[in-house]
Amino acid sequence: MIVHFYTRPGCHLCEDARIVLKLVQEDVAFEVKEFNIEEDDKLHEKYMLMIPVVEFENEIIQYGQIDYVTILDALLP
Repeated sequence: MIVHFYTRPGCHLCEDARIVLKLVQEDVAFEVKEFNIEEDDKLHEKYMLMIPVVEFENEIIQYGQIDYVTILDALLP
């Protein structure tokens, strides 16, 4: 399972989300593929007001305030 995590440097909400993702990884096995939206104009335009963004199977699970329960529920079979 691969979860896409869209972020940018200096984003405090992104740091919090990174911690939440690590906590969820203790309960569900998945890989986090992180993208810096400032390195891609299309991603920047799409997500600049939403970051952090957590996406799984081409669907946004959550953005902005990321919480453990929402991410866990989305990744459980």
